Amino acid sequence: MAVVGPLSRVARLGRNICRNHRLIFNKIPQQRGIASCIDPSYGLTDEQKEFQKVAFDFAANEMAPHMAEWDQKETFPVETMRKAAQLGFGGIYVRPDVGGSGLSRLDTSIIFEALSTGCVSTTAYISIHNMCAWMIDTFGDNDQREKFCPDLCSMEKFASYCLTEPGSGSDAASLLTSAQKKGDHYILNGSKAFISGGGDTDVYVVMCRTGGKGPKGISCLAVEKGTPGLSFGKKEKKVGWNSQPTRAVIFEDCAVPAANRLGEEGQGFSIAMKGLNGGRINIASCSLGAAHASVLLARDHLLVRKQFGETLANSQFLQFKLAEMATKLVASRLLVRAAAAALQENRPDAVTLCSMAKLFVTDECFNICNQALQMHGGYGYLKDYAVQQFVRDIRVHQILEGTNEVMRMIISRNLLTES
Repeated sequence: MAVVGPLSRVARLGRNICRNHRLIFNKIPQQRGIASCIDPSYGLTDEQKEFQKVAFDFAANEMAPHMAEWDQKETFPVETMRKAAQLGFGGIYVRPDVGGSGLSRLDTSIIFEALSTGCVSTTAYISIHNMCAWMIDTFGDNDQREKFCPDLCSMEKFASYCLTEPGSGSDAASLLTSAQKKGDHYILNGSKAFISGGGDTDVYVVMCRTGGKGPKGISCLAVEKGTPGLSFGKKEKKVGWNSQPTRAVIFEDCAVPAANRLGEEGQGFSIAMKGLNGGRINIASCSLGAAHASVLLARDHLLVRKQFGETLANSQFLQFKLAEMATKLVASRLLVRAAAAALQENRPDAVTLCSMAKLFVTDECFNICNQALQMHGGYGYLKDYAVQQFVRDIRVHQILEGTNEVMRMIISRNLLTES
């Protein structure tokens, strides 16, 4: 396993979790056994299994009971996320000296997969928040790290990632939001679209144009809520991801201190893409959690639902479908974990593997969830059954963090340009 720091950091997180939450552990009922062929703990170290269990238990006890309500009422579950942060999940791969857990990309994937079994939408936001905290930790100077990261890791403050614009989605390098340097401030003008947490979060990691056309003219600024000239559009009505608000973020002569620039001028696009490489693994991991939960829901339904005088589990057609779902789930998990290891090690194939993982896993896991809904018949279409929410929540994973069409472009470009 590749890790950011010594393995003792992983063990220390596990020990702290167990010490602080021993009373909670004693009250947690044993979950029904997971079929051995899809057990997500296989191949993990003891420390990884420890915090995976904590994440699964948190998902089962703090998230799953509220998943449908958060979806229906469009609740942003701030206090629940702060409880997750107490377990170290607010800055999973942020360095410990500013409050992070200092874990690896593989560790992070394991945690997000487990949390997503309780609520995909909430976990997906936590993954975006983690990405923003990592960007500040990695590309910020010491003053910026000390200013922003502790509150982000504790989730006393929340972060949003601002790249997409109304006119630049997949073509991110064509963004138009401008930042003109005036004295010791940048004056921002423009708008960002589809921003997770927009309006409810505290720190906005914004990609903006400080130079000429193309990627080299883009810089990265951390914009704080309450800055004059910063405003928000209406809350969007979405098919899924309803436990996190989505709004346009608008800048009108918004004066941001130059001290809030992350990295150098012109480095913003590189920062954005490096953030997205990890973000693609994170969102694929969220899809894994939904698919894992859906396979178990489908299995349980087949075992109890009777038609034509026998349980659906006796139908060879459905047995074969379930086998295909399980196989695609495990294949997806292996690809995500391979990509996470490559990114951690900064291998030459990391970007392509992250794109492959995002493409394959979000497509296949959506198909798994959709097949699980089909196996439920009419019940699967009712909001009383969790499987429909998993379908709705992970559909967008094929679109965001770079559409799956863009992932195909990245992969094919790598194949066709290699010598």
